Amino acid sequence: MTAHRLLSPRWLTTGGAIVLAGVLGVAILLNQGDPACAAAAAKATFFELKGTGHCSFPKPPADDLFVALGHGVYGNAEPCGSYLDVTGPKGKVRVKVIDSCPECADNHLDLSRAAFKKIADPVDGIAPISFKKVRSPSVPGPLSVRIKEGASQYWFAALIDNHANPLTSVKVSNRGGAFRSAQRADYNYWIIDDGAGSGPFTIKITDVYGKTSTLTGIQMRPGVTQKAGGVTTSQAAPKKPVQKKPAKKKPSPSPSPSASKSAPAVESVTVTTSAPPPLPAAAPALAAKSCGG
Repeated sequence: MTAHRLLSPRWLTTGGAIVLAGVLGVAILLNQGDPACAAAAAKATFFELKGTGHCSFPKPPADDLFVALGHGVYGNAEPCGSYLDVTGPKGKVRVKVIDSCPECADNHLDLSRAAFKKIADPVDGIAPISFKKVRSPSVPGPLSVRIKEGASQYWFAALIDNHANPLTSVKVSNRGGAFRSAQRADYNYWIIDDGAGSGPFTIKITDVYGKTSTLTGIQMRPGVTQKAGGVTTSQAAPKKPVQKKPAKKKPSPSPSPSASKSAPAVESVTVTTSAPPPLPAAAPALAAKSCGG
C-alpha cells in the first residue's frame, strides 16, 4: 500500500488556495513563450512511501529520489522504471518512476520528500514545476530480474529493473526453446499465465526506442532479484534520412523537322549583267524630290 500526502492542511484554507492559484498562474505565464515548456507546466507535491510502490520494485532508489504519476499517465505501468527531470523554484532533480497516484491529475507529480527538497521548500507543500522524460539515463546497476513469489513452471511472472527507458516487450525462452511473449500487469510484472517452464530462462526485452537486450541464465527462484548470467544488447538501426528525388528536368522541345534538317548546300552562282542605260536628264531631279520631301 502507498500513502500519499497531497496537500498540507493549511493549503485547504482560502488564503492558501489564493496563493496556490497565484503561484501556478505565474508559472504558466513564464512558460507561455516556449510551447514545449508550456505543455509541461505542472505542480508537484510530496509523499511518504509506505511499503512498495505500484511498480512493485522491492526497494525505492538508494538516493530516495522517486516519483508517483497520475493515473492517466501511469496507465498500465508503462512508465515504471523510467526517469523524469523535474525543475522547480529551487533547482532540478532526476527521479525514477516507481508508483502511481490515482488522485493526481496528469500534470501533477507526487515526489518523494528528498526529491521535493531539491526543487522547493517542503514547508510550502506544493510547487510549480516543469518536467520532461529522460532518454537512456544512467542507472545505478545492471539489468536485473525478479521472479515473483508464487511463480512456478506453470505460471511465469518477472519484474525487470534498471532498463532506464520504458519497455514495450518482454519475451521468454525456456532452455533455449522458442520465445514466448509475456503480458505486462498494471503492477509491472510480466506474466505468462500458463507458465514458461522450469528454466533456466533467456529473457529478451525491448524498449520504446527499439533497443533490445537479451538476459541469459535466469533461474526459477521466486522472490530473489537476479543479475543475468550474460547480457547482449543491440540498438535499433537509425532510420535513414529520406532522400528527395531530384526534380525531373523538362525535356527540351524537339526541333521542328524543318529546323532539324540541314539546309541544302547553295551553289555559288555568278551573274553578269550589262550596265543599265543612261537615265534621261530629268531623272536626278525626280530622285532628289522623292527622298527629301
